[in-house]
Amino acid sequence: MKSKGQLHIQTRLVQAGIGRDEKTGAISLPIQPSATYRHPGVGESTGYDYIRSGNPTREALEELLADMEGGERGLAFASGMAALTCLFLNFSSGDHLVLSEDLYGGTYRVLDQIFSRFKLTVSYVDTTNIDNIRAAITEQTKGILIETPGNPLLGIADIRAIANLCQQHQLLFIVDNTFMTPLLQRPLEMGADVVVHSATKYFGGHNDLCAGVLVARDKQLGEDLYFLQNSTGPILSPQDSWLLVRSLKTLALRLERQCQNAQIIAEWLQKQPQIEVVYFPGLPEHPGYQLIQQQADGFGAMLSFRVNSAARARQILERIKLISFAESLGGVESLLTLPAIQTHGDIPEAERLRLGICDALLRLSVGCEDIDDLLADLQQALAD
Repeated sequence: MKSKGQLHIQTRLVQAGIGRDEKTGAISLPIQPSATYRHPGVGESTGYDYIRSGNPTREALEELLADMEGGERGLAFASGMAALTCLFLNFSSGDHLVLSEDLYGGTYRVLDQIFSRFKLTVSYVDTTNIDNIRAAITEQTKGILIETPGNPLLGIADIRAIANLCQQHQLLFIVDNTFMTPLLQRPLEMGADVVVHSATKYFGGHNDLCAGVLVARDKQLGEDLYFLQNSTGPILSPQDSWLLVRSLKTLALRLERQCQNAQIIAEWLQKQPQIEVVYFPGLPEHPGYQLIQQQADGFGAMLSFRVNSAARARQILERIKLISFAESLGGVESLLTLPAIQTHGDIPEAERLRLGICDALLRLSVGCEDIDDLLADLQQALAD
């Protein structure tokens, strides 16, 4: 019999939490909501003192998160933005960061409208071309943050090449792995220092949970990030920690179906006359098609497409019946989003248009529904 560490990740996810309660043998991870803990004596501790500093249910989740990504320390937060905020607090006034220009609008917003007050400066570049990253590095640069695939245009950055560049310049390398999950892509194994997730998305998987994740490759960095988390307090509650563990047990099954559906839909959309371009790295025409196969075990379940007019995009959003017009992504339910006014609405219009995030661009988070039903819904919504 294989040891626990030798088991496949899909098995380790399903087995998460089993054996944590030896007294009862509970299969389901116990929820321990206590905010404070009784000390055995003066100067003694059970290892738990106060909920912000540690909780048995959250600890079980954080151990699972570190195991999934192959890191030394996992940290669970109340949202993806809370995780990113904690990460940015690890930098100092005057530091400079280089980020993907194809990234979630909320990341842009927190840096542009909040951290700019503390003189943390940023440059946004096309990180699918490493020369752009190299040119943006200054003496003040302390870190690089990429999303790959990008959001919403699904650009693919070379994780290994950027990791080498960061090592040369002693920069912290951060990868937002929300779109792919460690089932498809493991950035820490390719040289990243920190992985970020909005766990609200694929990890939660049911659009009923808000959470964020950081996983550090290095033990000391993990301790530094834990200090910031404990000091500022954006922790995930025990109840939501339990719910996230429960949700992660089915991640492999959900993601397999979602990826299958996304591939079929992307190929179908390419054939529709109302569609001008489909952004999906699983299409041979995608510029990152070869690269993503070298650094990932699949293409993901996110895709974007541009229709032939803004009016057509509005028509689709008004007509869809099975697919929901809603923000977020990664859940079992398919969601269609207009990034220009939703997920990327905080990015200045001129910058959005330069990137191609126009009023005719739609982003589809493909769910677990029957593929024939999804195609039928898209077909009727596209019809003239």
